[in-house]
Amino acid sequence: MTSLRHNSPDPSDPRDGYLDAARGLLLDVGWKRTTLTEVARRAGVSRMTIYRTWADMPKLLGDLMTREWSGVVTAALTSGPDDAPLPDGPVDRLVETVVRCVRLLRENELFVRILEVDPELVLPYLLSRRGRSQDLVLEVLEQAVRDGQEAGAVRAGNPVAIARGVLLAAHGFVLSAHTMVDDRVSEQEVDAELALVVRACLVPGSSTSRGSAR
Repeated sequence: MTSLRHNSPDPSDPRDGYLDAARGLLLDVGWKRTTLTEVARRAGVSRMTIYRTWADMPKLLGDLMTREWSGVVTAALTSGPDDAPLPDGPVDRLVETVVRCVRLLRENELFVRILEVDPELVLPYLLSRRGRSQDLVLEVLEQAVRDGQEAGAVRAGNPVAIARGVLLAAHGFVLSAHTMVDDRVSEQEVDAELALVVRACLVPGSSTSRGSAR
């Protein structure tokens, strides 16, 4: 499966430290109370240094979210639950990766904090446009689907459309899974349903593939 290493931040890039400062502020005080001036103060650099890097907070936030969510996807690509190796089969591997990515994102402290304090920051990426992080995920999914199709394990069809369908399905499990967990249904059971949904999107002979052929 495609790696996101080429999108990882350069450890020698000072902007990474500035993003660390911004991340800490978002966790501490939330988006509305975070300013470029405060980022500069926490990072220990001049205000103009930050302003030369980002013209405004939305641009900084875009870079921070891209770095954060790319890290989540990279972690999901690296290993399965409890650091166990991911399965070898293309469908099993893709299903496990999607479920793990969803789980890691739900547990990510920055993502949780944004949903708790500033949920409106997420809405544009659900209602208006895709973000860079979503495009990076789609890149990985599309290649995984193509590889699975070449191996005969994934159904025929437009790999771009299949990847986007998987991502759309995953959105609900990231954002709304907690509303479906109670004393009757556990989080593990919800994630098991996600695995079934993703598998049905991928495997040949499923109702999904029959419908797409009509």
